[in-house]
Amino acid sequence: MKDTSRPTIVVVGSANTDMIVRMPRLPERGETVLGGEFVSAGGGKGANQAVAASRLGAEVCFIARLGNDPLGDAAITAFRAEGLRTEWISRDAHAPSGIALILVESQGADQGENMIAVAPGANARLAVGDVEGASSAIATSDCLVAQLEVPLDTVLAALRLARALGVKTILNPAPVPAAGLPAEIYPLVDVLNPNRTEAGLLSGTAVADDESAERAARVLLERGVGAVVVTLGSQGALVVTADATRRIKPFRVVAMDATGAGDAFTGGLAVALAGGASVADAADFAGAVGALAATKLGAQPSLPTSAEVRALIVAQRGTKSRLS
Repeated sequence: MKDTSRPTIVVVGSANTDMIVRMPRLPERGETVLGGEFVSAGGGKGANQAVAASRLGAEVCFIARLGNDPLGDAAITAFRAEGLRTEWISRDAHAPSGIALILVESQGADQGENMIAVAPGANARLAVGDVEGASSAIATSDCLVAQLEVPLDTVLAALRLARALGVKTILNPAPVPAAGLPAEIYPLVDVLNPNRTEAGLLSGTAVADDESAERAARVLLERGVGAVVVTLGSQGALVVTADATRRIKPFRVVAMDATGAGDAFTGGLAVALAGGASVADAADFAGAVGALAATKLGAQPSLPTSAEVRALIVAQRGTKSRLS
């Protein structure tokens, strides 16, 4: 039975095991850089966003596909420990669980920057039927979140189903497909949440500052999206709707590892929107979630609790945020 005191979110997406090396600097092409700390942790954009939302107090149903292997077993155990509902996670006997190899710069001006290579494994086999089989969970949710590390047909099916059921939708369009997105997808999205690079790729407009980010966002609005929230890293975010543009100033933290910070932002955005916040207020809350996620190593290990987020908001926004 749904707990009406908590927002309910369905996340459709990927789950990986992240293998992370934190090193003094990122290597150049063909170069080996010695020295570093190795950490293995849960990852994948879908899983990161699901865990982020759960830690912030939401009831989260995760629709995903894992291999029938030890990494998949460990992931299921971890998801249950995080409070995720896992009954819609499929196990695949023909593909391994996904992995990501991540290099993180630990020193210098670019501290926290990363390079990532992903072997999707079973994520690439998440099927339309997996989504349709979870229609009862989607129907009773406040919000559906999707990304693009699983097949596009599956994402489209999830967005169509959510729209038909009157459920709010958020799409984090990462990674952007080489061919872009089909025109059909945009009107199915209530809130599109790209970073500056993704906004530029989707719109055909290079994004270098607030003005160009707004131009890119308005191109996407014209395609049918309800609102666009462009994340700008250490510069905060820009919220663009048909009626207004609002700059969301950044939260100041000491960054250690940016891995998962964008997913933390999306998870926070979903929780706030599912709880009834405006898009601008939700983006401000999400900014605190993403900033805190950049202060620790790893994607899921770095995701903050609601108490940590409230403390940061109070410290840097005072009483200005209605979500603190």
